[in-house]
Amino acid sequence: MSTMTAVPVRSKGPLVWLNMDQQELDDAYDQNAYAPNRDQVAKRRLANSAAARARIGEPLRFAYGPTPIEGLDVYRTPSLSSPASGRGKGGGAPVAIFIHGGAWRTGAAAEFTVLAEPFVHAGGNFVVPDFINVDDAGGSLFPMVEQVRRAVGWVFRNADKFGGDCNRLHLISHSSGSHLAGCVVTHDWAKDGLPRDILRGAALSSGMYDLAPVRLSKRSKYVKFTDAMEDELSAIRHLDRLNTPLVLSYGTYETPEFQRQTRDFAAAVKAMGKPVELLVGEGYNHFEMLETLANPYGLLGRAVLGQMGLLK
Repeated sequence: MSTMTAVPVRSKGPLVWLNMDQQELDDAYDQNAYAPNRDQVAKRRLANSAAARARIGEPLRFAYGPTPIEGLDVYRTPSLSSPASGRGKGGGAPVAIFIHGGAWRTGAAAEFTVLAEPFVHAGGNFVVPDFINVDDAGGSLFPMVEQVRRAVGWVFRNADKFGGDCNRLHLISHSSGSHLAGCVVTHDWAKDGLPRDILRGAALSSGMYDLAPVRLSKRSKYVKFTDAMEDELSAIRHLDRLNTPLVLSYGTYETPEFQRQTRDFAAAVKAMGKPVELLVGEGYNHFEMLETLANPYGLLGRAVLGQMGLLK
């Protein structure tokens, strides 16, 4: 006769955010708690990126700022040397700019070649900037946001250097990169002498758009949140500056907070009367969602190629 060991029931502590106690909130901002295959998916992405580089070649590398980390990889579309329906009036091809995630702590442009491949074959250029991480920035998110914004501005001003059309820039992002991207689409570009509608569209996946609950979570152990940081870098609080049509997405196996953050952001944009589309990836966790961007028939791949006018 077998006996079953009872699983201890955890006592719920005081509520910290909505209906969550501290442990639940910490888990809601820890992808490992909801995506146990994180390392497997990461290994797959690295292997697929190496294979993609063998097929499409090494990217061009440009500096967009003075420090070594401030560089970006550019994967040019082969269609620039042949007739292409994706070309703009000036002869350039549309440009996708991808902002990677990594809990603000990890990630590098070279790890995402696999995402570039379907875009360059479809007739678009694909740009991936590197930027400082929060640990090297002393716990501040401001330098990360500033660098990503500057990278986008550099692409607009220098798109002709790699055959891009500055009037057809599209932003793509994932995870903490979507937090940074949210700060890009709600930036007052006129202050930089650039068009307010510098981006023709943006697709932000699995992100955070209000830092209030994040500040209460265990992420505050390495991010030195301040009132100014929480307010200025919470995109949902600055939708008056939004001039970009958005596609927002999350997977049904993401943490409850990453799902809620995206739903609330989409609802707030819609309430402002601004264009937004919400996509839900049924059966996908946080890391699996990004894989759909590498597939022209995947949830995100199809959506972004369509937004860029490159869907075959």
